[in-house]
Amino acid sequence: MKKLIFYFLKYLGFTFFYMVLIINLLIILSGKTYLYDGIYQTYLHGRKGPGIYDLDNFYKREIHPSSKPVFWSHTECKADLKLTKAEINYHEKYDSKAFLILHNDTIIHESYWDRHEINKVSNSFSMSKSILSLLIGIAIDEGKIKSIDEPVCTYLPAFKDHGRSTITIRHLLTMSSGFDWDESGSDPLSENAEAYYSHNLDELIMRQRIINTPGYNFKYQSGNSQLLAYVLAKATSVSLSTYAESKLWIPLGAEHPAYWSLDQENGSEKAFCCFYATAHDFAKIGSLLANKGVFMGKRIVSESYMNQVVQCQNLVTEDGIINQRYGLHFWVYHNGSELVYYCIGLKGQFIIAIPSRKLVIVRIGNYRDSDLQLIDMFNSKRGKINNAFYNKIGHPNDLFFYLTMANRIMNVKNHL
Repeated sequence: MKKLIFYFLKYLGFTFFYMVLIINLLIILSGKTYLYDGIYQTYLHGRKGPGIYDLDNFYKREIHPSSKPVFWSHTECKADLKLTKAEINYHEKYDSKAFLILHNDTIIHESYWDRHEINKVSNSFSMSKSILSLLIGIAIDEGKIKSIDEPVCTYLPAFKDHGRSTITIRHLLTMSSGFDWDESGSDPLSENAEAYYSHNLDELIMRQRIINTPGYNFKYQSGNSQLLAYVLAKATSVSLSTYAESKLWIPLGAEHPAYWSLDQENGSEKAFCCFYATAHDFAKIGSLLANKGVFMGKRIVSESYMNQVVQCQNLVTEDGIINQRYGLHFWVYHNGSELVYYCIGLKGQFIIAIPSRKLVIVRIGNYRDSDLQLIDMFNSKRGKINNAFYNKIGHPNDLFFYLTMANRIMNVKNHL
């Protein structure tokens, strides 16, 4: 019996060895060596994917704070503006780390979980796409970029090849480039995974090809954002982080340094994700949005660009309806006559702004209620879908929970 067990274990050992050997050969032959980093930083650390505290896993570039930081004021009655038990349960279910509500640039609610302190930075994930859009707007205001309708190849001549000369900055901002980019967040072989763990973003981005006519279909693809960052760097002649520091972070009176992850030492910023900052400083982005490009009385982004940011382009979405949810790298929700625009990240990071009420919501966490509001095909075919429901299509459930929480706390505040 002992000999049988010995031979069985020996067989398993040889099988495991050959499996590892075959997997390594496949990785090397496919050129997808980024998988080594991906496996090391996730599965070998007990995680299935990227996390909000990944900063030290990558090279990074520091974005220095203001020498004259702006500190948020707090409402005097904040002790009465607490979350309900049900609201706390919701946050704990999705592992929230920070939740802030600001009204008229005053914090009216602030909660933290699991030692996520005020000065702790975390990954914005795709919220960084909206930050990139603001920087594009500033570059246009400064005349460094003439128009969002300029071809990308004006700034990146190598991108003219393979029929890509028709792609404009607008196509990138509106996610309508028609690229063959696979956005999957769960497929380790997707371009998204490669971009996150790659040491050569330039090569990945420059090999993108057009499979659909630009300017017709809305298809969310992080490759668009990364290409925008290359356009911006070329137009401004400085790194993305340097431009963000001088044109956005310092003018916003940031309290703490921010960081942008790089693909390699002294390399390119991962513009489609990976901007790290504190919840307080993310709220300053929210204030800028709620005040349509103005922060504490100082204009940082032109009103004309901020108006364009929330204009949903006439595109067809993947669920077959006209786009009513995405502007220039910003998500847009029409709550009746009230306009809500927001930035959202992979793990449910949110910066939500409601300009009509000068309301800002910031949420940082590890998980999200990612179910999307979908079309009820039966009722829509019968023409019975109402406008209020139609406007929610394609937006995540957690957006509406956080809006409901903020509305309840605002009502409490107004009655104190």
